[in-house]
Amino acid sequence: MCCQQNYVFCVICPFFYLKEKSQDCMYLQYCKVCQSYKAPRSHHCRKCNRCVMKMDHHCPWINNCCGYQNHASFTLFLLLAPLGCIHASFIFVMTMYTQLYNRISFGWSSVKIDMSAAKRDPRTIIPFGLSAFAASLFALGLALGTTIAVGMLFIIQMKVILTNKTSIESWIEEKAKDRIQYYQTDETFIFPYDMGSKWKNFKQVFTWSGIPEGDGLDWPVREGCHRYSLTIEQLKQKADKRVRSVRYRAIEDYSGVCCPVTKGVKTFFTTPCTEEPRIALSKGDLILATRGLKHWMYGEKILNSAGDASDMLNSHPYNADVQH
Repeated sequence: MCCQQNYVFCVICPFFYLKEKSQDCMYLQYCKVCQSYKAPRSHHCRKCNRCVMKMDHHCPWINNCCGYQNHASFTLFLLLAPLGCIHASFIFVMTMYTQLYNRISFGWSSVKIDMSAAKRDPRTIIPFGLSAFAASLFALGLALGTTIAVGMLFIIQMKVILTNKTSIESWIEEKAKDRIQYYQTDETFIFPYDMGSKWKNFKQVFTWSGIPEGDGLDWPVREGCHRYSLTIEQLKQKADKRVRSVRYRAIEDYSGVCCPVTKGVKTFFTTPCTEEPRIALSKGDLILATRGLKHWMYGEKILNSAGDASDMLNSHPYNADVQH
């Protein structure tokens, strides 16, 4: 929206993101898809097709983004799911043990389990045959696998929550360190939303009411930090990406399919394992590559001959049949 009118329309909430000064727009990122300025800590999700407040990631299992409104609920889900799987694993193990106790001699003399009830009435309500044993064993493997996988995700989430970050912001902080080291500058990037206390950071997400603190638009910052320190760093990283990118011209057509069979066996089997859409290219198209693999590159397609950065698509992978 128009900065001269002292407001910025926020596509993630049904109200205007009011600003005290129109100059604040220079510190905000502009979303070309939603055609509005993004609030601090907000990011655009291609799957949800909208900007999300304090976006952490898009979760395909809940078919939604994890962000400001549901970060606490999602983290509790990551905690309760492994606990439920541990409970299910215990049930599966005890079920298989009690059913096989009189059929196979395990030689577990040290195991003290009262089997008197099973000996008095060996009949089972549900027949426990070979198929039931196989199903229980398979379910036990799934339960243990889910416990490990989801439990690791819970640990990762708690680490970023205790520093009042998101997964995206942790990545931004790492890129900030790389940028400063690459240019050998004297500047120091300090993450502005870390309150300096794990308990204070914890309360930013978890509350007794279940409603997170704040409004998802304006955030308290630590002493000595600018309220837009993070967005300023993001703008610097985007500008740096433009400077360090390399321009290429496509020498072959590419339809944008996920796994191109006609581009060679190596290209087919080295397809990036991402959900990002591929850029369809025609012979002669200009591409601005920001990073690359051996057979694939990440970058932007230049839509006009002048190469104006404002007329480029978002960064997506494309096949590397291009010339410098």
